[in-house]
Amino acid sequence: MNPEQYLQFKSERTQPAIDLVSRINIAQPQSIIDIGCGPGNSTQILVNRWPNSEVVGLDNSTTMIEKARQEYPKQKWIVDNAENIDSNIKYDLIFSNATLQWIPHHEILLPKLFNCVNSGGAIAVQIPKFKNMPINVAIETVANYSNWINYTKGCEKLFTFKDLDFYYGILNKLATRVELWESSYFHILNSQESLIDFIRTTGLKPYLDRLPFDEMRSEFEHEVLTECKKYYKIQSDGKVLFPFNRLFFIGYK
Repeated sequence: MNPEQYLQFKSERTQPAIDLVSRINIAQPQSIIDIGCGPGNSTQILVNRWPNSEVVGLDNSTTMIEKARQEYPKQKWIVDNAENIDSNIKYDLIFSNATLQWIPHHEILLPKLFNCVNSGGAIAVQIPKFKNMPINVAIETVANYSNWINYTKGCEKLFTFKDLDFYYGILNKLATRVELWESSYFHILNSQESLIDFIRTTGLKPYLDRLPFDEMRSEFEHEVLTECKKYYKIQSDGKVLFPFNRLFFIGYK
């Protein structure tokens, strides 16, 4: 994954982490892990709120961790999958911003993560509600065209999107207290083309990864953009409003 492309929209990607951190009601967690830390931008929200805590960043992307180490050399960064978290190591806070959608079987993953939370601690998570957004409808429409389906078939199954009832059903059996909410962010983009730039390293990436040539990837993006133009209109100032829905939950132990 390209950290520079991802950070092109650093502010938009970091704001949900700011909002989630602001809702966490733990006075002074000593140990924190940021699962799916990417290049470390969301991790700094944790560091800034709890500067005396040990904050560890974990991501399965080597390039993302290399960027994080370069930008924030004093912190501990780990290349690994969230599923491999060591159950013998406990944290006061397990935090994850826009990562769990890449991991299947949340009914197994969440109890495993919660088992790594110390008593009095919490797990705090934000997940994009990408499945029902028009931009995802556009991607899946194009992916099912006859010229692409042999490459892209099954890509939609690489994401895991559940509703609040699902997560509450898991957390209410584990946590002493649960908070859940949803938010809609209206990102103001410079153009319709910026829609593709925004999702190239996230929602669009699994589809692009299936295509063998740059020319095919460019053509796929062009067709997705054409479909997106049905849903995302140019405003009077030339900008484009990009509503982005996100789901949040905190479970306290």
